[in-house]
Amino acid sequence: MTSHSVDVKRRSGASSRPFRFRPRPRRESKLAPMTLAPLLQAPPAITLHAFAALAAFSLGIVQFAAPKGTIPHRTIGWIWVILMLAVALSSFLIHQIRLWGPWSPIHLLSIFTLITLPLAVWAAHRHRVAQHRRAMISIFLGALVIAGAFTLLPGRIMHDVVFGPAPAASPGGLGAPSR
Repeated sequence: MTSHSVDVKRRSGASSRPFRFRPRPRRESKLAPMTLAPLLQAPPAITLHAFAALAAFSLGIVQFAAPKGTIPHRTIGWIWVILMLAVALSSFLIHQIRLWGPWSPIHLLSIFTLITLPLAVWAAHRHRVAQHRRAMISIFLGALVIAGAFTLLPGRIMHDVVFGPAPAASPGGLGAPSR
């Protein structure tokens, strides 16, 4: 009997043949492991933008789940506002997608954020809770969730971070015969 054999008696009691346990070979994952290397090798504005956005996303989730109006809510809220300012302002230093000169539709979200953020803070200061909530949820969804989803498209740095680098194209293109 090998080290991988286990004696198992059948319930019917008919036979006492040993059961052989053979571990399955590990399957190779088709996805590359997640790595921060593409982000850390990017220009500093992109690295700052991405880390500020990830931190703001995380704190935003905490804010939605935590009790409102408390001192921790206000403290985390101010940190979130500073992070969102860093995200919005650093986006103006990033020009990878150029539709209108150096600008893209993503920059419109940054303008929206820079306008809505002080209005949301002002609404909280004036105890206009519904207006504050609406503004903050709009910023979170537009500037973090929707814009963040677009960063996961192939060819973008965050796509390479999460899914690994895209495979190199074959020299003959898509229709080239394999050898």
